[in-house]
Amino acid sequence: MKASGFRLALTDLSRRLESRQLIDLADYVKVDMVKVDAAGRQSLLHWLAGSETCVVAQNVETREQYGQACKEGFELFQGYYFCRPEALESHRIPGNRLVHLEIIENLQKDPVDLERMSQLVMCDASLTYRLLRLVNSPVCAMRQEVTSIQSALLLVGEANFRRIAMLAIASDFNAGQPAELLRMAFERARFCELASKLCGLSSNEQYLLGMVSLFPAMLRILVEDMVRLLPLREAVCDALLGKDNPEGLLLHWVVCHEHGDWKECDALAREHGLRHEQLHRRHAEAAAWADTALRFNA
Repeated sequence: MKASGFRLALTDLSRRLESRQLIDLADYVKVDMVKVDAAGRQSLLHWLAGSETCVVAQNVETREQYGQACKEGFELFQGYYFCRPEALESHRIPGNRLVHLEIIENLQKDPVDLERMSQLVMCDASLTYRLLRLVNSPVCAMRQEVTSIQSALLLVGEANFRRIAMLAIASDFNAGQPAELLRMAFERARFCELASKLCGLSSNEQYLLGMVSLFPAMLRILVEDMVRLLPLREAVCDALLGKDNPEGLLLHWVVCHEHGDWKECDALAREHGLRHEQLHRRHAEAAAWADTALRFNA
């Protein structure tokens, strides 16, 4: 498998001779933050010193575990902590973020109010920079440089402008948070958009749903509080709240995929008459697109 190009990960590692032989083949070694205590983790890290294998802190579920893993020297992390908001008591969304929510509201209008949209975006210099950087990146593949919000909307079209504006807003929302969280938001949004045609759903709405699903984690607020602020249809709000409805099908599938819950992924596909290969192909396309978008979000 190694000779064929597969990248291998070891888990539940023990300090036996056969484990050392496997380490020479492994690209990653996963160390469980729950099963292995601090002394055991340090012992394993010391044992692996000098190896070219990357060590991953596994089952990082809380902010405390993340901080501890960083102190111990881990550089890669795995766990649902990155998607779970740590709600702060009396936490409120800052004023400039409220402007972003108004932009999201205007993006739902058809057609988009160009003058008002330009005014809102230019209220935030960082957002303006991010948006123009993304418009001029391979994500849009423009043949000429775009230098203003007005020309961006006119040249790329409303559908592309909505997509790029949401990328820029999500990038600002994720300031100070792990970059992986932003990549997951991009991937969810693009997957839901690409797969929407398989389910007869609105591609624009599904893109928005996938992106917004991680806003609570980015802003460290509860999803219930976020839903009250967003100008979304009731069915989309229900999907964000985890209720079982058609609008939430693709989001549910991609979240199960993130968790490696292949049984639930297969069950959802069968229940709704979807083909596994079509969903996985679109997920692979979304992952590639998200990686490209992430490189140009700074």
